[in-house]
Formats: sequence, C-alpha cells, structure tokens
Amino acid sequence: MQIPYTKMHGTGNQILIVDQRDNNWLPPEARELRKLASVKTGPGFDQLMWISKPSDGSSIASYRVFNADGSEVEQCGNGVRCVAKYLANGQPGVFELQSPAGPIAAHVLADGDVAVSMGEPDFEPARIPFKAEQPASTYELTVDDAIVEIAAVSMGNPHAVVSVEDVSIAPVTILGTKIEHHDRFPEKTNVGFVHILDRQNIALRVHERGVGETAACGTGACAAVVTGQHGGLLDEDVFVNLPGGQVVVSWRGGDSPVWLKGNAELINDGMLALNELSTGTSDYEHPSRN
Repeated sequence: MQIPYTKMHGTGNQILIVDQRDNNWLPPEARELRKLASVKTGPGFDQLMWISKPSDGSSIASYRVFNADGSEVEQCGNGVRCVAKYLANGQPGVFELQSPAGPIAAHVLADGDVAVSMGEPDFEPARIPFKAEQPASTYELTVDDAIVEIAAVSMGNPHAVVSVEDVSIAPVTILGTKIEHHDRFPEKTNVGFVHILDRQNIALRVHERGVGETAACGTGACAAVVTGQHGGLLDEDVFVNLPGGQVVVSWRGGDSPVWLKGNAELINDGMLALNELSTGTSDYEHPSRN
C-alpha cells in the first residue's frame, strides 16, 4: 500500500506527517514504524504524527504521536508545530487541534513561525508519573552509586530536568538513558540537560524517551523553562537554545498554559510503502500511556 507523507522539521527535530483524514487508516505496528524511522529502511523520523479526523466540533484535526522506537506517546511540541503549519497550507491562521494530551491551540504566524499552547505544567508526582511522597522543586535520584538532582514535571508527557554547567559536555547519552529507565519513572521519561545563562536565556540538550538525543524537543524546552520558573530562576518569556536552533517558551504561572513558539519547515514529500493497514472503529482513539 502506498500512502503519502510530508517530512518537516521543527528546530531540527525530524517530523514525519501522515494525513489520514480521508481514509481513517490506523497506524502501522511498532515493527514497521521502526523501519520507517531509520533512514536505512525508510524516510527517517524522530516522531511520526498520524493525523485523522477529530471527534469534537471545535478541532480541525486530531493527531497521534509515535517515537522512532515504535512507541506511542502523549505529546510532541515540535511535531504539533509542524502539523499546524501543514494544515494551514502556508497561510496564517488560528485553530484548535485534538491531541492525546488534550486540546491544543495553534497560531500560524505571518512570518511562518508557529506558536502552540502546550497546556498547563503538572508538578504533582503521581500525574507525571514519578514516585515521590510529595511535590518538591527538586528531587534526588540514585543513579548507580551517585546522587543526581533533578526537577520533574509533566508537559502532557513526563520530563526530568538536570542542571549542568556546560551542555556541550553533559553526559546526555549515558546519564539520559539511565534516568529515562529509572524505576521512579514508571512510564520512563524524557531527560533535559539545562544550563541557565540568565533569566531570559537557557541552553538545552534533550534525551528523548524512546528516541535518544535529538536536535530539539519542544516539550523538553517547555519542561526546562517551567521548572526553572518554578524554582524562581527564570522570567516569564525565555529563549531556549537547542542544538537545532532556538524556540521561545512563555508561561505566566498558575493554571495558565505554556506557549511554545518556533519554526516548522518543509523537507520533502514522498510515498510510504506499507503493509496492509486496518481501518479504525472510531475517528479518534486516546493512546495508552507507555
């Protein structure tokens, strides 16, 4: 079966978009997703955004998110910016999307950048989920024989944030993998390594759950900023410098949503050769958390 795709990037994060609003096919199984994610056997992606019809009247589309290892996850900030830019067809606009983590407001701006509302951060350990007796600004994790201090938050998906003095030499792969699979994160976690430059600027590298280090992570940028704000270290609007470029994260605190603004650029269009797919029994299914 041949179905079209659009490949984009948000701050260097490789995003594959498959629009199935007219067909309602269900996504491929994990084994085939892993083949598609590798540039050796497919177009390659960090995340695949599978678009379908929404089940509510206020959204123009819904989407599901799959990592390169074939796992389904709750949210992808760079991916949703690419989805919004794709759906806007090059025109500025304001609309709502239906996501696994809840409704998402998207603003496609006249300069081509996209701002998306990523919802409220959640610091309650049980809802991250993270094993802790009570909420705290930071927690101590035992990793091998060392103690690592982290902040923890959910941005629709779980995040651990580690403060470092220099992101260029941070142990992203080794320590990121160990924290991702730490038993205090029952659904695993994304891991950000952040250096606060000043109250309006940070440098960040992210080890993404089920992917490894990527050029950028939108929810990771949001997590790094809101945990810094939660600790009183950052202002309301922060420039986040990632290996793939820069995004802006804004949060007014309390129950206000976190806004993520950055680019979304077309790479190419193509066709996927897939095994036979099955159709869904409904327009939208909430993925199980992994």
